[in-house]
Amino acid sequence: MDTGNREAMIEVRNLVKTYYTGGKPFSALRSVNFSISANEYVGVIGKSGAGKTTLINMLSGVDQITGGEVYVNGTAVHALGDDQLALWRGLNLGVVFQSFHLLPMLSLLDNITLAMDFCGTYRHGKSEKRAMALLDSVELADHARKLPAQISGGEKQRVAIARALVNDPAVILADEPTGRLDSATSETIFRIFDHLIARGKTIVMVSHDRTLADRVNRVFNLEDGQIISNGGEEL
Repeated sequence: MDTGNREAMIEVRNLVKTYYTGGKPFSALRSVNFSISANEYVGVIGKSGAGKTTLINMLSGVDQITGGEVYVNGTAVHALGDDQLALWRGLNLGVVFQSFHLLPMLSLLDNITLAMDFCGTYRHGKSEKRAMALLDSVELADHARKLPAQISGGEKQRVAIARALVNDPAVILADEPTGRLDSATSETIFRIFDHLIARGKTIVMVSHDRTLADRVNRVFNLEDGQIISNGGEEL
């Protein structure tokens, strides 16, 4: 079976995503092609409705592709079944959302250990120790027993990043992670991502903010479901 380009951490071939609203087709992604190497920090920039979140959903297997191929770290994501996708995603990807997706009734610590439990990697004692270490890495260990409602938006995003790292994934996908934050708090989040790149992670971050280009190694400009430029070169 074809496993894509073994030198690429992420490879997308002729990716198409079509939605049907009222019986009419809408092309959210149209023949998207790109390759990302290990330890690259890539920004995908585009206006609202350009297809940025759809692209993240295709890379993570959250939504089914209409056509084409998606490979992440040698895995043919497009060929996995729903049950396989959920487990694969939990073990191999860290996904950071703009809206945090923390469970309000659980403490920050339990929000992180729950992610380990879901993937079958939870070990009593050891998992709590790792969760505390992750909270410490985002400077929130002192808040471990608090509920999400008791911390700020920026702190919630830091918890979400810590949760995305529970299984030490090689790839991190971030969907507008600073979209709801002020500039000072956003700077804190960017510093965390810089640290992750220094540790060898591969990051794909989508944003409508063009200043992201100053933060990343390479930029894809997404417009109307198509990448119109890649690293400054027209496609």
